[in-house]
Amino acid sequence: MKKIFYIVALSLVLLGFWTGFYFKQDFLNLYGNISKGLESIQKTDFQNLANEAAKQFFAPEPLQIGRSENNAILTSAKVIAQTNVQRYDNGQLPPLVENANLNAAARAKAEDILKNQYFEHVSLSGVDPGQLVKSFGYEYIVSGENLILGNFADEKEVVQDWMDSPGHRANILNDRFTDIGVAMVKGTYQGRTVWVGVQEFGLPIGACQSPDAALKIEIDDNKNQLNEMSLQIESKRQEIENTSRRDPKYNTLINQYNQLVEKYNSLANTTKNLISQYNIQLNNFNQCVVG
Repeated sequence: MKKIFYIVALSLVLLGFWTGFYFKQDFLNLYGNISKGLESIQKTDFQNLANEAAKQFFAPEPLQIGRSENNAILTSAKVIAQTNVQRYDNGQLPPLVENANLNAAARAKAEDILKNQYFEHVSLSGVDPGQLVKSFGYEYIVSGENLILGNFADEKEVVQDWMDSPGHRANILNDRFTDIGVAMVKGTYQGRTVWVGVQEFGLPIGACQSPDAALKIEIDDNKNQLNEMSLQIESKRQEIENTSRRDPKYNTLINQYNQLVEKYNSLANTTKNLISQYNIQLNNFNQCVVG
């Protein structure tokens, strides 16, 4: 009877040892997986979207035209129409859409030129064309400004003078521009009665779809959760290593650890997929901005 008892007792001890060994190996394997999960998340991290997209502005040297004063009445609407005729005739480009903010910026520029008697893209107060259109509420990715000063028979002649100048022509035929604002203002410049013409071109920031802000928030939240779970896993690992395999709590600790690891890996995989989605959106936005 005693022999049977010793055999049973020895069997239980060996069973406990091998059980502990099994869970120990399970524990080590899963710890390796969790480490890889952490490394993968760090390497796959998404880029931060810049507060403002890189902007381009095209401003060819202002164009002064002579010619004698006449009684022509020039309108911005007809200048826009003639501009779109040129776009169609030179590549069948889509027509530019009149934009109220750009119209206001163009008029302010023309009036400022006549008031302060200068003829440059940058005002005497230091406001450049990009700052000008932004001050009138036009947030852009790419924009341009054409300036002309002189006397003209009609709006067609105004636009043709711009078309005969390479830099101004490039603005009129720029296929990235979608919006336009125009002002034609008559006044006195350096003792002569002239027309000041201003064209403001733009591609608005809304033309490029920004990455989903809610998706970025979700990624940030998940990463915070993963950091907290990582600390919990490390704490549980240390507890397991400081616990004897013969301790009744050992297997319970192993199970708790495995559950934490499983939860972490699941959230890590979900987060990596979200990061991939966000990066695709960000790349698409950047390509749109660069053009």
